[in-house]
Amino acid sequence: MRTWILAVAIGGAAAAIPAEAPSQSYSALAAARQAGQVGERYDGYLGLATPSSAAVQRQVSAINIRRRSLYLELARRRGVTPQVAALATGCELITRVQVGEVYLLQDGVWRRRQPGQVIAQPSYCG
Repeated sequence: MRTWILAVAIGGAAAAIPAEAPSQSYSALAAARQAGQVGERYDGYLGLATPSSAAVQRQVSAINIRRRSLYLELARRRGVTPQVAALATGCELITRVQVGEVYLLQDGVWRRRQPGQVIAQPSYCG
């Protein structure tokens, strides 16, 4: 319940999560997302669902470093741990996964979002 309350308190924080910066690597990352190689994880970070190029791996790592920095700041402001801030934001990010993209829930299974599918979220998402 506390995580759900934090998610509400964070509000638009997920909108501030660094996704991808426009560049040539963005094209590689966007293609990897569409191909199901990269997707959102339940814990608020991007993940590699399948082996990916070094360029895509570097881009995912850079994004996750920026996200970690944001989670540290959110945690400091809200008086929670960075993990709680990341999980709460992950609840929001999972809802933004587009049809055809992949996502990872706590069970460790990567899934591809299907048309009309509502993603079942962990109980702590509220």
